[in-house]
Amino acid sequence: MYKGTSASAGIGIGTAVIVEEAELVIERREIADADAEIQRFKGALERTIADTERMAQDLATRVGEKEAEIMQGHMMLLSDPMLTGEIENAVRNEKVNSEIAIENVCNMYADMFASMGDELMQQRATDMRDIKTRMQKTLMGIQSVDIAALAPGSVLVAKDLTPSMTAGINPANVVGIVTELGGRTSHSAILARALEIPAVVAVTGFLSGVRDGDEVVLDGSSGDVYVNPDEETKKLFTGRQSQFMEEKKELEKYIGRPSVTKDGVRVEIVANIGKPEDVEKVLQYDGEGIGLFRTEFLFMDREAMPTEDEQFEAYKKVAEAMDGKPVIIRTLDIGGDKEIPYMGLEKDENPFLGYRAIRFCLDRKEDIYKPQLRALLRASAYGNIRIMVPLVTCIEEYRQARALVEELKGELDSKGIPYKRDIQVGIMVETAAASLIADIFAKEADFFSIGTNDLTQYTMAVDRGNKKVSYLYSTFNPAVLRSIKHIISCAREAGIMVGMCGEAASDPLMVPLLLAFGLNEFSMSASAIPRIRKLVTEYSVAELQAVADKAMSFATAAEIEQYMKEFLGC
Repeated sequence: MYKGTSASAGIGIGTAVIVEEAELVIERREIADADAEIQRFKGALERTIADTERMAQDLATRVGEKEAEIMQGHMMLLSDPMLTGEIENAVRNEKVNSEIAIENVCNMYADMFASMGDELMQQRATDMRDIKTRMQKTLMGIQSVDIAALAPGSVLVAKDLTPSMTAGINPANVVGIVTELGGRTSHSAILARALEIPAVVAVTGFLSGVRDGDEVVLDGSSGDVYVNPDEETKKLFTGRQSQFMEEKKELEKYIGRPSVTKDGVRVEIVANIGKPEDVEKVLQYDGEGIGLFRTEFLFMDREAMPTEDEQFEAYKKVAEAMDGKPVIIRTLDIGGDKEIPYMGLEKDENPFLGYRAIRFCLDRKEDIYKPQLRALLRASAYGNIRIMVPLVTCIEEYRQARALVEELKGELDSKGIPYKRDIQVGIMVETAAASLIADIFAKEADFFSIGTNDLTQYTMAVDRGNKKVSYLYSTFNPAVLRSIKHIISCAREAGIMVGMCGEAASDPLMVPLLLAFGLNEFSMSASAIPRIRKLVTEYSVAELQAVADKAMSFATAAEIEQYMKEFLGC
C-alpha cells in the first residue's frame, strides 16, 4: 500500500494510465533579427492566452466560475507587462531565441515565488512553470498529451498535474488521479474536487511501483493507494465505493422534490449557465430555472460579433428548453477580466473599476446593446425570459437601459414582431454603491440578483485574483454579510424577487443565513442543486433567525465561518 494526501473524496478503481509529458530540450540560439523574434514570441503568447481563455470558459460553464478563476489567474500572468517585457528585453538585449528567454525569465519568477515559503506563493510558482512550458510548446509546435482522450475506467497517474492538464480531463473517462507531487490546496486538487474525481497526491515513489495497465485502487478520503490489490482488498474498496455512491444517490431523491423549508417557506433553486448546451445539465439536476445566463460567452472565441439573429436563436433555444421556467439573461458583461479582441477595447489602467459591463453597453448602444436587447425581446415570445443589467452603480444607468427596452418594444410593435409585453428588467447587485441605494433601486427594478463574487471584491476593496490580499476576500466578512442582508431587506420590502447568483448561493455554510435573511432564489452550477435543495428542506426559517442573529453578532469573518461550521457539524 502507498500513502499520500487526500485531495478529492471518493473511491477510484480502474486501470493505470501513466501520463508523462515529453521533456522539453530548450537550446540557446543566437538570433540576428530581434524584432522578428519578438513578433514570433508575441504570436505564441497570443495563442497561449487564447487557449487559456478557452479553458477558463469551458471550466466556467462545465464546472463553475470559481474553478475558472484558476485559469483566469494564468491569463493574468500571461498578460503581465512586467513578465512579457522582461522576455522581450532578454530577446533584444541578449540576442537569444524566445524559448530560452521564456525559460530564464519564468524560472526566475517561479524560483522567487517558491522561495517565499507561503503555500499560495508555492502555487503561483507552479502556475508560472505551467505557462512557461505551454508558451515554449506553442513556439516549438509540440502538442501536449491529450488527457481528454483517455479510455473509460482510467486512473490517471503522473509525477504532477498542472492546472492546464487537469482542466482538460473528461470525468466520464477518468475514475481516479494519483500523483507523486502536489498538495490538497494545489489548483489541480481543487479542479479534481470540482470535477468530482477521487484523487490522492504526494504519493512518494509511486511511479517506480506502477506500470501502464496495472489495476489501481485509491481512496480519496484516506489517501490510501493500492497497485494490483488482492481480492480481499478489492472487495473492501468496492464496498466503500458502493457506500459512497449510495450517499450520492441519496441526493438524487431531491430531484423532483419542491424546495421548501420545514416551516413551508418555498425558494427557487436555479442554475448558472454560459451557453445554450448547458441547459441539458440544468434539466438533469432539476433546476427550477436559470438564475444567470452569462451572454458574454456567446461573444467570445470568435472573430466577429454574433449577429442579432444568432443571439436570438441562442436565447430562444434556452427559453424553449426551460418550458416556462424563469430564464434570467444578463446583458453583455465585458471589460475587467473579460476581453474580446474584436470589440476594440483599450486596455484599462484598472479594468475592474473602468470601462465595462453596463458602462460599455450604454456607450455602444447602437452597434452592440440594442441588437442584444432586441434579440432578447424577440426570444421572450418563446418563454419566461427576464433581462438583467450588470454592474449598475446609479439609478440613471438602470433608467437608460429600461428606456432602451421600451424604445425597442415600440419598434417591434411597429413591425408586428411578438415579444413578452410584461418582460421583467432587473439588476445584478454587485457593487457597494448599488447595495447602499438598494431601497432606491427596489422601487424601479423588477428584481434583484446578488452577485457575491464582485460584491465581496468591491466591498472589501480586494482583487480576488491577487494572492497577496486574498485573505481579505470572504463573503463571511461582517461588512459583506450586512450588505447582503440589507439588499434582501430592501427587495422584500418593495415586494420584488431577490436572488443570488454568486458562489455564496451554493455554499452550505451560507445557506442557513441566506434563508434567514429572506433570499427567494439560489442560483448555482447545476450539479450543486440536489445538495442545496436537501439542505433547504432540513431547516425551519423561523428557527434560523436566532442562528443568523448570533452569526451577525461576531466581529470577524473567521468567527462567523467557525460558528456556521459548528452549527452544521462540519
